[in-house]
Amino acid sequence: MTAIAKDPVSNPHLQSFLRHLRVERGVSPRTEINYRADLETYLLALAKLSKDPLTVTRDDITDYLWQRKSQGMQPSSLARYIASLRSFYRFLIAEELLQKDPAALLQSPRKPARLPRYLSIEEVSRLMTSIRGKDHRSFRLRAMLEIMYAAGLRVGELTGLRVDHIDLEVGYVRVFGKGGKERVVPIGERARLAVQAYLSRRPETPASVKTLFVSDRKTRMSSVQFWRLIGAAARHAGLTKVVTPHTLRHSFASHLVQNGADLRAVQEMLGHASIATTQIYTHVGQSHLQEAHKKYHPRG
Repeated sequence: MTAIAKDPVSNPHLQSFLRHLRVERGVSPRTEINYRADLETYLLALAKLSKDPLTVTRDDITDYLWQRKSQGMQPSSLARYIASLRSFYRFLIAEELLQKDPAALLQSPRKPARLPRYLSIEEVSRLMTSIRGKDHRSFRLRAMLEIMYAAGLRVGELTGLRVDHIDLEVGYVRVFGKGGKERVVPIGERARLAVQAYLSRRPETPASVKTLFVSDRKTRMSSVQFWRLIGAAARHAGLTKVVTPHTLRHSFASHLVQNGADLRAVQEMLGHASIATTQIYTHVGQSHLQEAHKKYHPRG
């Protein structure tokens, strides 16, 4: 048994775990901060009960989580706490500090399904038409927005799109999604024209750069750069919603479903492995119908 640390920050097992996250797993600073905060709170609660994290039982952990829940913790936060505890104890098992995992059978609370945030058709139009510049950066941004909305791309798929992955004559893009899985998605005339206009102004780039969209440094456009660009464009367009690259992907799918597209076709265009993932957009379509009924029905 280890000595019970009154100050969880000094707990050697916690420090070893955080170092493991940082060095071996390469988690982001934000993720490490979340783990640290969750586990310091947990270890402090154990210290107040004079309990050692290496000798606690599943019932001890369950009691702790019930206490957190009774204090008003939301299901999403509780789920994160459970994930932190699971990871911590799996690490202790791997380090042979424990033989039995007291957190192994913990079940995360069911989180309510959130409807994806998306733009209305009018808001998408405002976003696109707000970019009026005649410099190559404006043409690049217009093309990126149009192609993302036209094909429902993930941000990594957009920035990784190569020049030879798009057929402007026929009107389609070859997309390589998660796990390198390929799909072919049609695009409309507005996207094709926007890409053509950008290509006519695309700066000369090194032969090693194959991507369609290039940064001002003539390298592949990064996802972070595009996040900044789309956020600035949304603010310039006067949109009050938080707009991210995924907002356009959600808008693509939502507008297709609202207008009667077959769910299987939407699944294929989005590159979802399971139809269950795509079914969230049926709820979006239903909410859209409810809003229309409430607004236009004489007894709505």
